[in-house]
Amino acid sequence: MEENELLVYLEEFISIERRERFISILENRTKFITVALEDVFQLHNASAVIRSCDIFGVQEAHIIENRNRNELDKNISMGAQQWVDVHRYKDTTSCIKTLRKKGYKIIATTPHDDSVILPDFPIEEKVALFFGTERDGLSAEVLKEADGFLKIPMKGFTESLNISVAAAIILQHVSEKLTKTNLLWQLTETEKLEKRLEWTKKSIKSIDMILERYLNE
Repeated sequence: MEENELLVYLEEFISIERRERFISILENRTKFITVALEDVFQLHNASAVIRSCDIFGVQEAHIIENRNRNELDKNISMGAQQWVDVHRYKDTTSCIKTLRKKGYKIIATTPHDDSVILPDFPIEEKVALFFGTERDGLSAEVLKEADGFLKIPMKGFTESLNISVAAAIILQHVSEKLTKTNLLWQLTETEKLEKRLEWTKKSIKSIDMILERYLNE
């Protein structure tokens, strides 16, 4: 009840259009699909993937930084890091363990011989889509721990796509397919409320002063 009251109060400081936009976007947000980036070297690629997560309604992304530290480029992500929850890990093992505890099936995106091609990929349970480095792909650990393999069918001489392009293609297809199922893929009402409150706070420049005023009333 307290969060509801605070949200009502704070929404007085943003436009009706922005409030309605938040509500509309949250209806299409999901945690049923998530993305994990393992040691992506190029800064612009990690940023572009986060942008794709926002575009296709994926609420959470996971960045593994065994070797490469990724500070997202705001110009490329177009502010998507404000709306997508980005979780960071120092190693692959901790990321995989965390996702498994949350009920995710680990899916390695790779041109592996056992890979399912994208059009045939089934959406039956929560999936974490792992993307690897531009040069070497995913680590041996991810390939060993994966519950399944996924690849984009290709018809040319080139056997790989830039990671940001591959992520966009896969997320568009998988997210669209998910919305056509009877699975409970949307955020819970509690999660929607939490995101509305968080996004509203981020939209108010003098939020600290306004929160202090609210608490003193």
